[in-house]
Amino acid sequence: MTKMKGGEFIVDYLIEQKVPYVFGICGHGNVGILDALHARKDEIKLVSPRHEQCAGHMADGYFRVKHAPVATLTSTGPGSANMVMPLVTALSDSSAFLAITANVPTSQANRAPFQELYKHNQADFAQVLRPVVKRSFQPSRVDMLPLAMRQAFDTMVTGRPGPVNLDVPYNVFQEEGEIEMPPRGHVMGAHRPAVSDPDLDAALDMIAAAKRPVFFVGQGTTLSEAGPELTELQARLGIPVITSPNGMGCVPADDPLTLGFIGRNGAYPANQAGRHADLVICVGTRFDDRSSSTWHQGYSWNFPSTRLLQVDIDPSELGRNYAPDLGLIADAKTFCRQLLGSLERRMDIRHGNFQEWRGEIAGWREEWRKFVEPNFNAIATPIRPEYVVGTLQKTLPDDVILTLDSGVHHNWFMQFWEPKRPASMLNSWGYSSMGFGVCSVLGAQLAAPERPCVAVVGDGGFMMAPYVVATAVEYELPCVWIIWNNFAWGAIRDLQYGLFEGREIGTGFYKGAQGPGGERYNPDFAVWARACGADGYTVTRSEDLAAVVEQAVRNRRPCVIDVHVDPDVRPISTGTWQLPPIPYTEPAFGKPWKA
Repeated sequence: MTKMKGGEFIVDYLIEQKVPYVFGICGHGNVGILDALHARKDEIKLVSPRHEQCAGHMADGYFRVKHAPVATLTSTGPGSANMVMPLVTALSDSSAFLAITANVPTSQANRAPFQELYKHNQADFAQVLRPVVKRSFQPSRVDMLPLAMRQAFDTMVTGRPGPVNLDVPYNVFQEEGEIEMPPRGHVMGAHRPAVSDPDLDAALDMIAAAKRPVFFVGQGTTLSEAGPELTELQARLGIPVITSPNGMGCVPADDPLTLGFIGRNGAYPANQAGRHADLVICVGTRFDDRSSSTWHQGYSWNFPSTRLLQVDIDPSELGRNYAPDLGLIADAKTFCRQLLGSLERRMDIRHGNFQEWRGEIAGWREEWRKFVEPNFNAIATPIRPEYVVGTLQKTLPDDVILTLDSGVHHNWFMQFWEPKRPASMLNSWGYSSMGFGVCSVLGAQLAAPERPCVAVVGDGGFMMAPYVVATAVEYELPCVWIIWNNFAWGAIRDLQYGLFEGREIGTGFYKGAQGPGGERYNPDFAVWARACGADGYTVTRSEDLAAVVEQAVRNRRPCVIDVHVDPDVRPISTGTWQLPPIPYTEPAFGKPWKA
């Protein structure tokens, strides 16, 4: 047993867990732990962005790249309230970090001291975070910290990963107690549940009986690092792979059987394969509305006519939207290994089984290529969206980590981007949070300092967190922000044009009171970058884009590239998406097919 302050213990245990960073903002509520961080600053580094939301998104981005959690630190009241959005973003996409929030001292609880939330219960802030974390711990004495910290780390990475809250009254940071350092908590991937032999045989029987199977994979596959096993299955069996955005990169993007994203703005071959498949092998992903064409049969999927084999580490996801013919609770990597290990004894499952199916898919890929290819080389001012995606694909290095914000640009990248590595295209998919891509690139860069990290973000999203450039300069992080500048909340403006006959209000950026049809307005983002001490460029001509991006990556300095993109070229719908009760639209390319 050792006598130490609560703040000292927290810092020591973070170091014991090999946490290299705490992302946080100072406040009177957490000043008591800052001294402990100062004492161990050679072993754990405090990185202080200019807003708590950014700290959370940074921690989220770090985990998505490194698959190991870091911590955030915020003060009482507003500082910790700013963590709600990054926490729900991480929870929605199965990303983990430890959010240490400060609360009022125990001696003042229920007396309405400065920044106490007390309407329904004393020191009640933990209840604010309860819906957006896997678990919230609220140790009120120093001797409660060891158990809370160990359980927090176990909870974050066991089963489906997710963020955890440690809510600490700020007297506990400074009070002393006799405590013992507990054993290290779990690390990501330490527990990998497998399916039973009878369930594995049932899964193999379903594959053997299929003529048109597809894999559908997502974040669970990425987090379990199942890419090598899935790639081998794809090659040995010749079964096509459809991905959610967070599953992109798990299998080789240039493989003719890698079909990309599915849904309204998915790739046409993915939607065609989804609606014509007779078996879907779903591994570590959800059938949410955007990847299921709002569950309208025949637009992306054909359940219940199509058989469903669903594998997930989270039992609550099995059958959430489609009842599986066989639902299995298992780790994605372990399940894929089990399939591979069984192929030698299953002579009825061979690459040749699906030759005709692969021929159909090749035909759909060719239809899609002929339709979209011309616009990838179109020289125009403002620049066409396809040209931006295509130029970045050719220009950025294969090891780039791309972080994407919510917005119309995200639809284009989901449809056409081909990541070369797993966990290299970071998306706020489940909660679609603006600011995620803007901020998470900082965490990604700290997780992979040797790799280029590029955020592609909308002008609207960037303006929600423009301070990130100052943080990158302050900590010498060579992040690049490419601003998709269409002078609008483009995704919502497109909905007004598609569903409300173009009655535009509140979605475009215009100078003065002119409104739609007037002079478009945005700040000069390149000047803003240079004011922060970063590099800044403005690109309005297609011909200039590649050279500017190459230079920015080569310089290894913080940089903002303001790219003016045509706001009137809209993503190609190959499925559908509905905002009930508004009627849904038919695909712009292709058409639904019901089994």
